Amino acid sequence: MEEKHAIVAESLAPNTSLTAVARKHGIGTGLLYSWRHQLLQRQSSEAACFARVEMASEPRRLAGSIGASPRPSGLIEIALPSGVAVRVDAQVDDRALRRVLAALRG
Repeated sequence: MEEKHAIVAESLAPNTSLTAVARKHGIGTGLLYSWRHQLLQRQSSEAACFARVEMASEPRRLAGSIGASPRPSGLIEIALPSGVAVRVDAQVDDRALRRVLAALRG
């Protein structure tokens, strides 16, 4: 199962040829497409859940130098139950963010 996930993850990387990935691992492209569909369908059903959201009137200030660069607009902080926090801006690639969050949950 881990090998299957690793192959699918490899096929989801940017600028990757599915045919090349399938050939590299000795599987057919049809099988790789099926695995991708299964995994992406499972991830979308898992992603369709509610999460606790807290609105803060004043953003937390981190200790640091006064000359630190200002926070970019559109900054989103995702605090996972494990205590890990992920901060991204509005320009984040959604596929990359999903992979990071899946790895942190995993």
